[in-house]
Amino acid sequence: MSDTKLAVNSTLPALAAIALWATLASIGASLSHVPPFLLTGLSLVIGSAIGWPLVLRQPRAWIVPARTLALGVYGLFGFHFLLFIALRHAPSVEANLVNYLWPLLMVVLAPLLLPRMSLRPAHVFAALVGFAGAALAILGAAGGSKASGPAAEYWGFLPALGSAFIWATFSLASQRVAPFSTAAIGLFGLVSGVLSLACHAWLEPSVSLSLRDALLVLACGIGPLGAAFYFWDIALKRGDARQIGILSYITPVASTALLLVTTGRPLSWIIALAAMLIVAAAVMGARIRQA
Repeated sequence: MSDTKLAVNSTLPALAAIALWATLASIGASLSHVPPFLLTGLSLVIGSAIGWPLVLRQPRAWIVPARTLALGVYGLFGFHFLLFIALRHAPSVEANLVNYLWPLLMVVLAPLLLPRMSLRPAHVFAALVGFAGAALAILGAAGGSKASGPAAEYWGFLPALGSAFIWATFSLASQRVAPFSTAAIGLFGLVSGVLSLACHAWLEPSVSLSLRDALLVLACGIGPLGAAFYFWDIALKRGDARQIGILSYITPVASTALLLVTTGRPLSWIIALAAMLIVAAAVMGARIRQA
């Protein structure tokens, strides 16, 4: 199969995952009154159901080595656990920015976790351009606000960095374990969802969900915390992790743009510049020859 066809086969599912993840901020903003572990747990359990029909066709799809299951839970549960801790104990805009280091980490860690890959200066440059765009998008959406609050709150940046490291290493390490069916993502989501619900029962107050809340949770489970993970796994199995990592910088810009639409805020020159930087990074990443 040609490099061009391989790129298309990996880019399309990657873009599908990115499009779904772009809706997460808007859905999350609409469900900001729902405890985060409850939202995550319900969404992941719902998302796992997408893989159930696949399991009926491949009954052994959920029979995976303990190491593979541990990696899946590490990625899906560990990422959200640390991210929500960070958002509680650090300024949310800046913590979210630190969390968006994961595409950059994917690019620079790829040669360490995937020995068949090398890291070229062009990869690093494209990743840094993409991160600059992400920073502009997030800080621009915040109106250039500065972090405020007691210095003690800033320890929350450590779990934000940890969440970025987890998602980057999970995405790369999933290519090093024994091959597993994409349907196994449903098992990872189910176990991670149950752990999240256990955290909710232990750490958060119980709440009642309205019909609107339930429909939004369903949308979150089907989309950004469901189908997106399946598309992401397909993309990583087919494509170059370095280029997919650079492409992932579309996520914060698309997410910010959707938030601007749903909240009725105007498009600023900062967001426009961020979009151009990220598109440029994605184009540069796509033009780098595989090695």
